[in-house]
Amino acid sequence: MHTDKFFMNCAYKEAIKAYNKDEVPIGAVIVLNDKIIARAHNLKENLKNATAHAEILVINKASKKLNNWFLKDCIMYVTLEPCPMCAGAIIQSRIKKVIYGAKSYQDGAIESTLKMFEIKGFNHYPISQYYDKNENCSKIISNYFKSKR
Repeated sequence: MHTDKFFMNCAYKEAIKAYNKDEVPIGAVIVLNDKIIARAHNLKENLKNATAHAEILVINKASKKLNNWFLKDCIMYVTLEPCPMCAGAIIQSRIKKVIYGAKSYQDGAIESTLKMFEIKGFNHYPISQYYDKNENCSKIISNYFKSKR
């Protein structure tokens, strides 16, 4: 059985792919029954598409793989706390759990800025967990933005 560390490292490898494409380095994987069924990284700049966040892309890939939008038994590992758009997609796809490797104090929508998983009225509330054991998730983002200044 794989550990959170294993899956977060897989998401981090996706973030490195984004970094190498001069994208904001965020990566995500979706796991079902201890197996990765989808991987993605940010492609906003390359695709010229504001919705091409790692989370949206990995949800689309997992849905295609399962031939179903309903991802109720899936776990998402993502290197950065999802934004409001991605948190909404996570809720809509009924993902069971989200584990993220770095907090987003600018636009995080799970814990840091807007606590979407606590807003009353949704018909699904994913479990969320901050995975603080991989400093690389926050370092790669910091390094990316430092290189842009």
